[in-house]
Order: sequence, then structure tokens, then C-alpha cells
Amino acid sequence: MSGNPFIYIAVMALVTYLIRAIPLTLIRKEIKNKFIKSFLYYVPFVTLAVMTFPAILTATNNLWSALAGFVTALLLAYFNKGLFAVSVSACIAVFVVELII
Repeated sequence: MSGNPFIYIAVMALVTYLIRAIPLTLIRKEIKNKFIKSFLYYVPFVTLAVMTFPAILTATNNLWSALAGFVTALLLAYFNKGLFAVSVSACIAVFVVELII
């Protein structure tokens, strides 16, 4: 990479600012479209899932133990167990599968 790194940082800052400022300046009215409101409602959840899922699969040395922990956490969360119970059970599932494999 040749050139001034401050120029790269300034361009990245400008692009980041514009991505956040343009919707605020262009959309002044309340959004009434149900599809767009629903889409915007789920964006944070989808973003979190997209960032978390690859980390789950690469967190252990073995893919099978990672999948066991993921499935355990998914099932317990589906049945409305608490966050502590879900996380401890997922850790125990990973530990047991790592011992077996």
C-alpha cells in the first residue's frame, strides 16, 4: 500500500458518515410501509446472527463439538430456558463431546 494512510482513514470516515447521514436527511417522514418496517425491525437480529454463527463453529478445535454446543443452546433457547442455563448447558455439551472425540 503506497500513499498517505491519513487519506485512506479520511475516506473511510467520510463513507461511514455518509452511510449514516444520508438516510437521516432523505427520509423525513415516518415509514408507514409494513414490509419496510418489518425489514428494519429484524436487521439488528440478523446482523447479530450473521456475526455470531461463524464464531460458534470456529470456537472449538472440532466442528462436531461446536455443533453439539450450538444445537444444545438452540434447543434450550427454543424452550425458553434462561441465558445462564443455555450457556452453561452449551459449554457442558462441548466439553462432553470434546472428551468423547
